Amino acid sequence: MPFYSYSHPKTGKIVEVMQKMNDEHIYIDNKGVKWNRVYTSPMAIVDGKIDAFNPREFVEKTKNKKGSLGDLWKLSAELSEKRGGGLDDPVRQKNFRKYEKEHGKKHSEEKTMLRKKQARENLKKKGITLSD
Repeated sequence: MPFYSYSHPKTGKIVEVMQKMNDEHIYIDNKGVKWNRVYTSPMAIVDGKIDAFNPREFVEKTKNKKGSLGDLWKLSAELSEKRGGGLDDPVRQKNFRKYEKEHGKKHSEEKTMLRKKQARENLKKKGITLSD
């Protein structure tokens, strides 16, 4: 069961109460005071010292952490940028090669990246540069 936070309307003291997700989320103390619900955004608590070139370390350090899938995608994107990003990312390249070997065709993300790279090169030849 998850914990929900409530603050006392006068003192501001905060307590955490374990409640079911389908329960009505109110808290009334033993004196009959109704406490105010405190809404918080879940934050991923991830060790920032992850070796960008070690996929196993990413899995080990994030497997029991709280946060959203978006938080993991964001961290994964940050690590990819540290490795060179885009088509220069060796971990991404390894996954693309594995996909191609298993499915007999390029991954759709790799195709998109190659098309964008080719389009940028064609524009560059014509003297046009795009900023990211």
